[in-house]
Amino acid sequence: MEIDDLTPAELRVWRAFPRGESVDFRTRADEDVAAGTGWGPERTVRAAVLRSLLLTAPQDDGEVALLDLAGARVTGVLDLQYATLDHPARLRHCHFDEVPRFYGCRLRELNISESLLPGLVSHGMHVDGILRMTRSRFRGVVRLGGAQIAGTLYMEGARISAPDGAEPVLQLNQVTVGDDLWAPGLRVRGEIRLTGADVGGTVNLNEAELGHSGLPALDAETLGVGGHVLMRHAHVQGWIGLRGARIGGRLDLSYSRLSNPSGPALRASSSTIGELWLRQGPRVEGTLNLRRAQLEVLLVEPEMLPERVLLNSLTYTTLTPHEPAERRLPMLERDGDGYVPHAYEQLTGAYQRIGDDRAARLVQLAKQRRHRGTLSGLQRLWGHLQDATVGYGYRPLRAAGWLLSLICVGSVVYALRHPPALKPAEAPDFNPVFYTLDLLLPVISFGQESAFAPRGWYQALAYVLVLTGWILATTVAAGVSRMISRQ
Repeated sequence: MEIDDLTPAELRVWRAFPRGESVDFRTRADEDVAAGTGWGPERTVRAAVLRSLLLTAPQDDGEVALLDLAGARVTGVLDLQYATLDHPARLRHCHFDEVPRFYGCRLRELNISESLLPGLVSHGMHVDGILRMTRSRFRGVVRLGGAQIAGTLYMEGARISAPDGAEPVLQLNQVTVGDDLWAPGLRVRGEIRLTGADVGGTVNLNEAELGHSGLPALDAETLGVGGHVLMRHAHVQGWIGLRGARIGGRLDLSYSRLSNPSGPALRASSSTIGELWLRQGPRVEGTLNLRRAQLEVLLVEPEMLPERVLLNSLTYTTLTPHEPAERRLPMLERDGDGYVPHAYEQLTGAYQRIGDDRAARLVQLAKQRRHRGTLSGLQRLWGHLQDATVGYGYRPLRAAGWLLSLICVGSVVYALRHPPALKPAEAPDFNPVFYTLDLLLPVISFGQESAFAPRGWYQALAYVLVLTGWILATTVAAGVSRMISRQ
């Protein structure tokens, strides 16, 4: 491009570039970049001029060339597809009339912070340093799929919206970020796609507002993160998808509102996560899907759990904060998969690891009762008997109470009316207590039952005691066997 063809504004930028000087056309620091359509030629720069600068402009000896432009209106398409740029490009507080194109481009650094753009085409780009889009506003799709960013991707406070359509408005699928994806306060209306992305550091979405009601707000299937995924104080309308994700640190959803009443709110099935935090926020609206997930720490407050959870094959080492079993059991009863024995075993193990044996026994008792609901006929009746007598072996003192009560009843009744002896000359002295024990205990014999024979309803009581004794003995044996196998 000939220098004679440049406007005064463009000439100013052209001359500043070889020396790495900044050019700022702003009249005040707080001006609204949305008013850029009204900026005149005194602060308008053609995209073709910027392209020529970055690709062919000479560099002064001993200086570091740099495109550092602020407060300009960029007209035309800034087309740098497949280009290799040796100089950083900083286009801050700029108003772009057309969508810039960086497809397949390789550059050292790109900064378009606090600018307004109708979209961005940058998939497949390589950035040797950082890509900064702090507080930028996009009125169309941002395409960064497959990009490779050696440093950090900054998007804090950025706003992205696009006309309604099926296409994700922020495309970060298969992106590779060497350090952090730093986007606290991000506002997106539409879908963010992070499928297959790899972030070496932390993904920061604290205080983000993501809106895509009934549809994916954040689709991050098979996402890989070396650090944390932070979404504190976030507000998400739509669902978050983390199926198959690998997060080395914690997934922190503290103080956040997740809302997708018609479907899943969080899909983290088959994921591997260091810690999952759900605390200090309103109840999740929608389904919580943790099927086949593997967690080291599950920090969840019962108040945040939705009406429907999916826990089949979920494994975790530590469950915190410590809560009584009565407050944790509703989580298992809300499982949309029905009766899931594995979920009860996981909760039991979590209590046993911290030494709360009482809570572990209550969970196992709840498991047996839930299982009883899946049975029918005599099996369910037998379950009720085990529950009423010994609490399925987890309340063995209950059997002692039953035995003591029956011993008292039998002893009083037969003390008031002795049954006649079968052979009076050979019969031992009658003892109502040991006679009752003879009826109740199916193995031990004190010689009373074989020597006396009650009649009438006293004989019926004897039959009841014999039958009850066998039931109690069988259920106690089952309970003892369950306790031994558990230990």
